[in-house]
Amino acid sequence: MPTSRSPNEFAGRAQLRRWIAVVAGGVLATTLAQPGVLRLPFQHVLKSDLHVAPHGMAAFFAGAALAWYFKPLAGIVSDSFPLFGTRRRHYLVLSGACAAALWLVVGFVPRTYASLLAAVIVLNAALVMGSTVTGGLLVEAGQRYGATGRLTSVRYVVQNLCTLLGGPLGGLLAARSFEVTGLVGAIVASVVVPVALVLLHEPRAARPRAEAWRRARHDLKTLTRSGPLWSAVGLLGLVYAAPGFATALYYRQTDTLRFTPEFIGMLAFVGGGLALCGAALYGFVCPHLRLRRLIQFGIGCNALATLSYLFYGSQVSAVIVEAQAGVFVTLAERLRTGARGSASRS
Repeated sequence: MPTSRSPNEFAGRAQLRRWIAVVAGGVLATTLAQPGVLRLPFQHVLKSDLHVAPHGMAAFFAGAALAWYFKPLAGIVSDSFPLFGTRRRHYLVLSGACAAALWLVVGFVPRTYASLLAAVIVLNAALVMGSTVTGGLLVEAGQRYGATGRLTSVRYVVQNLCTLLGGPLGGLLAARSFEVTGLVGAIVASVVVPVALVLLHEPRAARPRAEAWRRARHDLKTLTRSGPLWSAVGLLGLVYAAPGFATALYYRQTDTLRFTPEFIGMLAFVGGGLALCGAALYGFVCPHLRLRRLIQFGIGCNALATLSYLFYGSQVSAVIVEAQAGVFVTLAERLRTGARGSASRS
């Protein structure tokens, strides 16, 4: 016998659907609009137009990503200082609008190395704020409606789709004028603005609060007293300290192997697709490994993926190498994340 649903239940479901749409829009706008995701047009401009050496390109992307290391600070700021009486809505609108405007600046202003780097750093800062607020929305909606798992699944699906699309889209944009890249980036970054304005209804009643800073200090003290955490940090630091070779690989792809931007983008698509397999494999591996084994297995996967690039010498081998790297690098990243979580709970 069918059961009737109360008006409050229908209203709650409708509200949850709106929050899901806002989270999806926020993740899309703050992931696909990242210069690191659409990196091929930047690599092409730096190498072909500005004639930047490999070390200069590596420094560019390292500097451009600085804002992402301060993401926890963005969360504390948004929780502590409401914007126009809200903690989420206006932060999303403002960060999306600023990111869109900065993409236009990136695409249309006269280009020099310094001006491009400065614009991308500020652009990433706007995206960091939007990404942080979107994460806060996910947690808040998940707790309110008991839908944390569903919202987290939405976030991962959208992030993975952005990773898959970022390679081919970047390849197509790299073969066109850089102004097109700026325009496309602005469109993607602005997606969250109308979504937040229309679907995110937040009363203008929030007040500044200082407990977020006190809670952050307390959590930091707790983490710094964890012995297993410091052991994990030391071991994982050795992995992260190893120099990356994304820039060197790009120069090899273009100068030695003569790959087109479209083919390089397709390689990123292959790696992103197989990364989904690595994420699925993690679900089977993680429950059966202790902290020490998680770290060892993660480092081993990372080393195996890196060694395979020794055989990177043709289009066929490039596809094979990028495919297995997608699996093992993703598996290694998830294992390191699992190790950090296990250490912080110890």
